[in-house]
Amino acid sequence: MRWLRSGVAVASVAFMMSGCMPELVDVEPTLSFKPPHYVEELPPMEEEDEQAHMGSLFGQGERPLFTDRKAMQVNDIVTVLITENTSSSTKGQKKLASNNVTALGGGKLGFTGTPGHESQRLQALNDLANYTYDSTSNTAYQGQGSVSRDEKFTSTLTVRVVKVLNNGNYFIHGKRQMLIDGQKQIVQLSGVISPYDINQNNEVVSSKISDAKIAYSTQGDVRTSTTQGSVTRAVEAMWPF
Repeated sequence: MRWLRSGVAVASVAFMMSGCMPELVDVEPTLSFKPPHYVEELPPMEEEDEQAHMGSLFGQGERPLFTDRKAMQVNDIVTVLITENTSSSTKGQKKLASNNVTALGGGKLGFTGTPGHESQRLQALNDLANYTYDSTSNTAYQGQGSVSRDEKFTSTLTVRVVKVLNNGNYFIHGKRQMLIDGQKQIVQLSGVISPYDINQNNEVVSSKISDAKIAYSTQGDVRTSTTQGSVTRAVEAMWPF
């Protein structure tokens, strides 16, 4: 029972510390689909009163008779063709080498007087002091790394024009939720598009969206079973071994 109490104590301490040091625990990334600041700051386009022009077969106003049926006003819908391809490759290589050689020799005393007993004493001193020092060191380091990533996401989402800016661009936002075999799938998108990028089928590709935010997530038993709990992540983040 001692090991069980110890394990519970460690888990309790880790749980309490996880609240004090949240930066150590991996937090699931999220996106905020709030409109950018410039979308909120720009005033909406003012609507003009449609006036009938007698004798004209083509009509006037925001929705003339002979035009493509495109999104033109708030709450109109437009289909977004999501095709996102991300590919990245990074390679790094580093090599260091160092070689040091040091040699120190002992000094030697000389005598310029008449040879005699002094030369014998001098020789004895030289024998004691004539030591040398040699040192050799070699250091080498070599490392290399490579990272390759290739991701692709393709989908279709119909969104709504939330705001028509005074320069004619549209801020769009849309969300789709699907429940398939007990698994909930959510696709959400927002961004700013130009009406000139909408084709005759009332479609726009995702690469033409400015400030695009695209999120795809799933909820259900599969996600729950493949996601670690918060306590487990906290213990692994702080475990020193």
